[in-house]
Amino acid sequence: MIELEYAPKFLRQIYKLELNIQEDVLKKIALFRDTKNHRSLNVHKLHGRYKGRHAFYITSKIRILFQYQNPKFASFLAIDDHDIYKR
Repeated sequence: MIELEYAPKFLRQIYKLELNIQEDVLKKIALFRDTKNHRSLNVHKLHGRYKGRHAFYITSKIRILFQYQNPKFASFLAIDDHDIYKR
């Protein structure tokens, strides 16, 4: 089971999402905590400016940007649409 920490930016962004999306986020986070589900979440490494970070999909538009601190601990950095990579 992966332990998580949430950046303040992540928490601010999640509360700006619609309630039905927030529910989806909570379900996907529960799946994420078990590494067996990472394939179904499409967890993928990022490149370039975001090298060393990873992302996974909540919906076709919404993604969570995170960084592994170690194999059992991850920091959720941001949640937003695909433009998250442009900021």
